[in-house]
Amino acid sequence: MRKTRENHADHLPPGASARLRGLVLLFSRPVARFLHVEAASGVVLLAAAGLAVLWANSPWATSYVDLLHAPISIGFGDHSLSKTVHYWINDILMVLFFFVVGLEVRRELHEGVLSDSRRAAIPVAAALGGMLVPALLYVWVDPNLPVGRDGWSVPMATDIAFAVGVLALLGNRVSGAMRILLLSIAIIDDIGAIVVIALFHTADLALEGLAISGAGVALVLIMQGIGVRNPLLYVVPGVIVWAGIVSTGVHPTVAGVILGLLTPVKPWFGRETFLAAAEQALSDFRAKDRHARAAHEIRPVLDRINLAQREVIAPVTRVEMALHPWVAFAVMPLFAFANAGVPLGGVDLAAHGATEVALGICLGLVIGKPLGIVVFTWLAVRWTGGGLPQGVSWPGVVVLGCLAGIGFTMSLFLGSLAFDDPGILAVAKMAVLVASLIAGVAGLVLGFTRLPRKYGGGPEPSEECAHMETTTFPSVAEGRVVTT
Repeated sequence: MRKTRENHADHLPPGASARLRGLVLLFSRPVARFLHVEAASGVVLLAAAGLAVLWANSPWATSYVDLLHAPISIGFGDHSLSKTVHYWINDILMVLFFFVVGLEVRRELHEGVLSDSRRAAIPVAAALGGMLVPALLYVWVDPNLPVGRDGWSVPMATDIAFAVGVLALLGNRVSGAMRILLLSIAIIDDIGAIVVIALFHTADLALEGLAISGAGVALVLIMQGIGVRNPLLYVVPGVIVWAGIVSTGVHPTVAGVILGLLTPVKPWFGRETFLAAAEQALSDFRAKDRHARAAHEIRPVLDRINLAQREVIAPVTRVEMALHPWVAFAVMPLFAFANAGVPLGGVDLAAHGATEVALGICLGLVIGKPLGIVVFTWLAVRWTGGGLPQGVSWPGVVVLGCLAGIGFTMSLFLGSLAFDDPGILAVAKMAVLVASLIAGVAGLVLGFTRLPRKYGGGPEPSEECAHMETTTFPSVAEGRVVTT
């Protein structure tokens, strides 16, 4: 009895201190609980952006600029890559973000809402309206303004981390179907952003770069054909694809999307295969454990158990789950910190085109987003002859439209691609921050005043949302896997 108690008490590794472990858990558990709160990644993003704005407008503003322009070099021998901190964040770390976006799109096309045309009709229509109407409003402000000709893409974007975080603040006024609809709209929004980056924010194509990236893609496909399943081994062809895309003049984040879309979407082991392999491996482990005298004698059996455990989950889901915390709590906050630092004293609205750019972005995000989402959702409902999913009301669609107007990080990113003039870029950044704040507050006010408290016990999904409501949705926005 004493041996059993010793073996199972606390499950401490050999040599571990129960007192020291308890002290660490005392401080780490609150952090872990915070990271599992739906609004956590939004809070971290807001803190990073707030720090950037405060620093950029403080007496130490020059140190903020110096930090972002400080060079970071990596290399070996005579070969090295030396870029500024700002470049590493915007053009390299953001590739990881768009890689995860590619993974999400790949999974959605296979088994999510985008895999069924009937279920996809409403979110696809809503997302299209949420992109087209803001862009048209921006152009309407001054269609002949050369300085802002590419700025129409800025109000098309949605920062889903902030949008989901603000939606979570509405508590039991929000059904699961509403949250799923917002996530679906955001994924389609990301597809739109990818298309815009590839088509409208690309310099003249260099054919040699296409050849290099094509070679990287071919290497990925060959490795998949051979049966290589270790994600780390795909880093080398991934770097080749990235280098090729950079050489073409296309923004390097497109490389992340390509690699995400190439990720296998089916698991190697099905349910029965996994159970059979695991049971056989455990049986062999029990037999070998009685006679094995060294760890290497049971290692092959343990490897089979690890293989079955790993391959019962599709690579697209497995990689997505592994990268989400890093993207949500590291990459995106770093991007917000590097791009939200607008020196307010240096924003000149009297400069040529500045007022029109600011007004176009604000109108697009605050008015265009909800207007486009509501109108196009109504058209989709009329066209399909059905209705809104159960748990989603028309006031709820308006609230989602307002929250989709929180452009923040994605709008900042598109703005950095659209505007070369530092003065106009500063105006665009300020407009994005102000418009995102207005959109978020509007969504909260409408949510608290127009949505009743009725989902405390959990929503009852309709047939249209039944599949989505029982699906695990790993999302960049939330930094964790969400099962509804």
